[in-house]
Amino acid sequence: MRIDLHSHSTASDGTDSPAQLVAAAGAADLDVVALTDHDTVSGWDDAAAAAQLAGITVVPGAEISCRWHGVSLHLLAYLFDRNDAALLAEMERTRSGRVSRAEIMVAQLATRYPITWPQVQRHASGGTIGRPHIADALVASGVVSSRDEAFDRFLHSRSPYYVPHVAPEPVHAVRLVRAAGGVAVFAHPGAQARGAVVPDSLIGEMAAAGMLGLEVAHRDHDEPTRTRLRALAGELGLLVTGSSDYHGTGKLNRLGENTTSEEAYDAIVAAATSGLVPVNGRLPSAEES
Repeated sequence: MRIDLHSHSTASDGTDSPAQLVAAAGAADLDVVALTDHDTVSGWDDAAAAAQLAGITVVPGAEISCRWHGVSLHLLAYLFDRNDAALLAEMERTRSGRVSRAEIMVAQLATRYPITWPQVQRHASGGTIGRPHIADALVASGVVSSRDEAFDRFLHSRSPYYVPHVAPEPVHAVRLVRAAGGVAVFAHPGAQARGAVVPDSLIGEMAAAGMLGLEVAHRDHDEPTRTRLRALAGELGLLVTGSSDYHGTGKLNRLGENTTSEEAYDAIVAAATSGLVPVNGRLPSAEES
């Protein structure tokens, strides 16, 4: 069984619609794919409907933005109750913060480069606005040739154009996910190329709060990092997962380039208490859940 537990659609900063993403997952010979758009569940129903046609299972999820002493990190949340008021309110607060942050970054960039806020909004197509949409506007304006170049030159966390956004503290986010019946896994915890990473002591606190796993097999982790994270997961009693972090044409990441074991996937499904356990590709509708 081939299982990829981290992907993005146009509901956030991917370039495939939820249905297109599911079709791409089927073409990549995946049996299970998790839809984990940034701080939103808006793509769940379309992905679940497409999964029935593609004959694969979609795990509903989200990638929750967090901050710890100025360090940005992400928490993968799976199989939580989409109607949980506390978790939804936190994600909405983060999405609003992303918009405000993006507006400031665009205004700063516009003092030197041909980029406008309406351009960025068009590239977001109604999804959760993020830095990748600023990157797409810079590509369209001819300032850079790719998203990667935009991040390397302008959008990384050490750039003078970078602006942080409001986001929950990670231990609090883990508790919110668990209270909503979901399962929490730390996304790419050792991705130092993206910026500062958090200490192992915080990962221990997140585990104590109910976090279930670490995303170890990821494009942004070299082999020494993977080895260290596997050892840490063993010390803390955490699951080890692997994922593509697919964004469509927005990044080089390919569906299924890293995968999760069937044993870890089964443990994630067993740990969920929301009732949103996927069966033959079908999930409860919003009215049923």
